[in-house]
Amino acid sequence: MKHTSLLLLACLLSLCLGLQAQTARQCFLQLPDSLCPLLTEVNRADCIDFLDSGMKAQVTNRFGGQSEMTRLTDDYIALQLTELTSWQMKLLPLPDGGKVVCTIFTACAPVCDSRLQFYTTDWKPLPSDGYLPALPTVDDFLSAPTDSLQLPDYQSLRRQADYPFLKADLSPDQPLLTWTFTTPDFLSADLAERLRPYLRPALTWTWKEGHF
Repeated sequence: MKHTSLLLLACLLSLCLGLQAQTARQCFLQLPDSLCPLLTEVNRADCIDFLDSGMKAQVTNRFGGQSEMTRLTDDYIALQLTELTSWQMKLLPLPDGGKVVCTIFTACAPVCDSRLQFYTTDWKPLPSDGYLPALPTVDDFLSAPTDSLQLPDYQSLRRQADYPFLKADLSPDQPLLTWTFTTPDFLSADLAERLRPYLRPALTWTWKEGHF
């Protein structure tokens, strides 16, 4: 009987600890150094403490530069790691009541481009294809002209804008993922201006039933 009670207590304690980890700040504090080598454990804790105190959450990172936490909610964190790189994480609900962590690393050198990854709340990597359809393509952001006279110019521009540079952003307040087509920033000013009439707005995907 005593052994059963101890086992039950251990299970309850494990469940409580797991529930405590279901917040952005708890997951961030448990983030392995290998997944965010620029920030030390102390850096991460200081960022949260500073924001909780109403202060600017800027810290000196491992390389002697400045990193800043710009947003913290129960399920979302945004960091400006360096002048050219940023990082976001968001806890997204699963149908079974659990949560999955989505992170976005964005580098702007010079064109902004993002990489998405998914993890369990204890930072075990998960395959993205279970939560994300195929990434947007160039054609998702371009609208071919209906005027056949404009078609040759459009086709020429389409070939020059063939590689999809994409900037991704998670919403701090809603389960949304927005994709911005940044390839025009890579083109010359003249080509970008000629491409502009064919551009569609940014894409916004909604998280529903465990996937975008």
